[in-house]
Amino acid sequence: MERAREIWLLRHGATEWSRNGRHTGSSDIPLLPEGEAEARALAPLLAGKHFAQVWVSPLQRARRTCELAGLGGQAQLNENLREWNYGNYEGITTAEIRQTVPGWSVWSHGCPGGEDAAAVSQRCEALIAQLLSVGGDVAVFAHGHLLRSLAGSWIGQGAVGGKHLALGTGSSSVLSFERENRVILRWNVPCP
Repeated sequence: MERAREIWLLRHGATEWSRNGRHTGSSDIPLLPEGEAEARALAPLLAGKHFAQVWVSPLQRARRTCELAGLGGQAQLNENLREWNYGNYEGITTAEIRQTVPGWSVWSHGCPGGEDAAAVSQRCEALIAQLLSVGGDVAVFAHGHLLRSLAGSWIGQGAVGGKHLALGTGSSSVLSFERENRVILRWNVPCP
C-alpha cells in the first residue's frame, strides 16, 4: 500500500508575546532563547524526512524556526501562512479584551480592524488548494491560530474548528489522508 502524503505543521518557537498570551499577528517578534532551543529540537525529527516543498510564513519567528530546524535552505515564503490579523487586538491578551467584550473569542467574534474566522477560512482553503497541488510531503512553518485554523479547515470544520485544537510553541503536527478522507494523523507533539 502506498503511503499517504503528509503535511507537517510546525509552530514557531516561543516568543515573549506567546509566553504572556499577547495576540501576535503582524508584529514581527523574535524568538526567545528558549524558542530557539525549541526550534533546534525539531531538527532531529525532520532530518530524515524528504519534503517536496517547505513553506514558511514571512514573519521572522517562523523563518528563524525553519532555519534552526534545518530546513531554511529549502524554504519558500507563503503569504497565506501569516498569523491571523488581530487588528485592534494586536498585542493585547484575551483577558484584556474581555474587560470590554465579555466572552470574546477569536473564533466567534473576530477582530475589529482585522480578520474573523470566515476570512481566515478562505485563506486556509486557498492554502489547502496549494498543498493538494504538491506531489509529495510539505513542511509548513507558521503560527498558532493559523495552524489550528488550517487543521480545522483540513477536516472540513473551517477555521473555527481550530478552537478544539490546542497547539504549543515548537510543536509538530501532521495532516494526512486515510483513503480519500483528510485526517489529523498527529497533533501538538512537543519538541523532543
